[in-house]
Amino acid sequence: MIENIEELKNGYNVLTEIDGKHNEMMMDIGIYKIKKDEVEICIDSEKETAFLLLSGKILIKWDDNEKEIERYSLFNEDPWCLHVSRNVKVEVKALDDVEVLVQKTENKKEFESKLYSPEECRSDVFGQGVWNDTARRVVRTVFDYSNAPYSNMVIGEVITYPGKWSSYPPHHHPQPEVYYYRFNKPQGFGCSIIGDEVYKITDNSIATIPGGLVHPQTSAPGYAMYYCWMIRHLENNTWTDRIVEENHKWLLEPNVKIWPENE
Repeated sequence: MIENIEELKNGYNVLTEIDGKHNEMMMDIGIYKIKKDEVEICIDSEKETAFLLLSGKILIKWDDNEKEIERYSLFNEDPWCLHVSRNVKVEVKALDDVEVLVQKTENKKEFESKLYSPEECRSDVFGQGVWNDTARRVVRTVFDYSNAPYSNMVIGEVITYPGKWSSYPPHHHPQPEVYYYRFNKPQGFGCSIIGDEVYKITDNSIATIPGGLVHPQTSAPGYAMYYCWMIRHLENNTWTDRIVEENHKWLLEPNVKIWPENE
């Protein structure tokens, strides 16, 4: 359920495959690591694709459009993300050494391509003012069912502050989900709980989360944690919200206290 990738190689780095490893996630997910002045051309006749810029500066072309976009901090900058349907050719030219995350899944619908700018990314602060701020984090949503109902995917990002929890309270949903992690320092680490199993996560780890299992996360003190979260809708069962575990719903009560009163 956790795979730790020590280092990304130049070219395309496979994280999950519909017809290969982690195929239960029902998505092709990978990272292009592209050297300056190199070009990658992508087109898929069966799958919709999201291109999320992780770092660097690129010239991205699609349909009759092109745009220079850049990003140098996962923690301080909201994302750029291009979302296209099947049969759309996308060209990525690296203007610096760059990294681009790609998420794909099967979708017979054809829809208008959309480049999501940082200003169009929804950014919410979760966990603020409750539980002594122990689960305060930033949750970014690029697109989900609310703004892309034609898609079979969801993609967003979470910034977890050092020593804090995220994906909290423990929740689940029937749809499979993948997390891709980065830390603000290469030695950073945290832990991921999937169902009843606890795993160490490090820079470049991925978590593959089957539907129905809870998946809270925490970062170690001193290390800020980023992860890209990607969900695959199921046929006639789209993801729209989290299902909090029954035993932990008390945490959602107004003015809930998490430290016992003195007796």
